Amino acid sequence: MTSPSAAPKVVLGVSGGIAAYKACEVLRRLAESGHDVTVVPTAAALEFVGAPTWAALSGKPVSADVWTDVAEVPHVRIGQEADLVLVAPATADLLAKAAHGLADDLLTNTLLTARCPVVLAPAMHTEMWEHAATRANVATLRSRGVVVLEPAVGRLTGADSGKGRLPDPAEIVAAALDVRERSLSAGPVTADLTGRHVVVSAGGTREALDPVRFLGNRSSGLQGWALARAALLRGAEVTLVAANVSLPDPPGAQVVHVASTAELAEAVTDAAKGADAVVMAAAPADFRPVAVSDSKIKKADDGSAPTLTLTQNADILAGLARERSRDDQVVVGFAAETGEPGRSVLELAQAKLARKGCDLLVVNDVSGGQVFGADDNEAVVLGADGSSTPVPRGSKGALAHVVWDCVLARW
Repeated sequence: MTSPSAAPKVVLGVSGGIAAYKACEVLRRLAESGHDVTVVPTAAALEFVGAPTWAALSGKPVSADVWTDVAEVPHVRIGQEADLVLVAPATADLLAKAAHGLADDLLTNTLLTARCPVVLAPAMHTEMWEHAATRANVATLRSRGVVVLEPAVGRLTGADSGKGRLPDPAEIVAAALDVRERSLSAGPVTADLTGRHVVVSAGGTREALDPVRFLGNRSSGLQGWALARAALLRGAEVTLVAANVSLPDPPGAQVVHVASTAELAEAVTDAAKGADAVVMAAAPADFRPVAVSDSKIKKADDGSAPTLTLTQNADILAGLARERSRDDQVVVGFAAETGEPGRSVLELAQAKLARKGCDLLVVNDVSGGQVFGADDNEAVVLGADGSSTPVPRGSKGALAHVVWDCVLARW
């Protein structure tokens, strides 16, 4: 494996499905994020995307067989030196070969020799994904520590539609890098949330002023997405309530899209019934207009501005904590604080934790607008039991895993 200072070495395997063209976007995202990528296609994949394309995008020669540059022993060396192996798309054939240890080309040999995290992103027709043989192969691979992502639901080849579509390239890359980062900090990703149903809210709500304008906030939904993604990787059943988020749905999650705070409250409260944990990472608007104009509010000729009368929205987090559907349900809140004269961010957060009645409160200092829309985060996870877990600046995925670790400790 590479030294900590060197660019991480990623093997991007590509098997022979129509979704192979989407792997070009996966490759671009990996390369642009500073990774040294070696593309290892199958012979069938080269029928969809030629070797010159992969070579041009990766800056490296490309081969599908074990006979090229035999003196360098590529069928062993590539897997041994990898920091991450990602196969996208992974066809039913590739999953079967990987599960049974077959090694008839360079990619399957690489999978056998890799001792780093391995992530497979399946893509195939729904009938193939649901076939008992494929389900058994996926179960076998997961039991060995291989991370097999859930395929997305959508348009397949031709007029067919259903589960089996390759997940969005951005989600594939995010999940794969999350797996590698977690393996470096806490060991391999394990399915320690299997059998748990968790609810995550994400994004920022909008309160209509008129048909055009709204009151909102700067929440991007990135942290909520990271929480959902981490829970999925760890085996949980995930319901994601998304308020005005434009990110692609995390494959495997049940996503409920909402707009206003009232809609968010209804959707989260309904999803929380019987759930093991609820994580309120969304940013609900604290206030809404008393009246919403049916037509666009016009500018006044005299330059005066309209007067808006606001009323306070219900406190969703406090309501969830107060009216839990089960005694062992863990409720987690997020607090975006800026501090105020005489009171620090943590002092304000401690008071909020007591006031809300939740089990955990993830505290962000958002002075100057930091955190919103950024890929990284820094936080302190406060517990109702008096615990305090500082999380140094790092990816939002790393923070998400710390949150789930804290939730697990309370179960």
